[in-house]
Amino acid sequence: MNFKVGDEVVVITGSDKGKTGKVIKTLKSENKVIVEGVRVIKKHQKPTGQETGGIVEREAPIDASNVMLMDPKTKKRTRVGHTTDSKTGKKIRIAKKSNEKID
Repeated sequence: MNFKVGDEVVVITGSDKGKTGKVIKTLKSENKVIVEGVRVIKKHQKPTGQETGGIVEREAPIDASNVMLMDPKTKKRTRVGHTTDSKTGKKIRIAKKSNEKID
């Protein structure tokens, strides 16, 4: 999976198609990500010691194949490539469309 927490992504399929948001959490074992403002569901929650009960809105996981990374330069969706940094020798992610480094 090519996503990290804080990445800006675009939903490419499903009922939330076209929406953008930041990755809040990655679930590597399930190949899913939780994106801010995407696939918002209502959950009936019992009251606990710290929180009150009621109907709570929260983001549900979405499959990682249904989102694509946003290009930092063009602000459009792009595929992810990998290369090594010439200075440090570390593996870095790059956007295929603009060849820009992804932080």
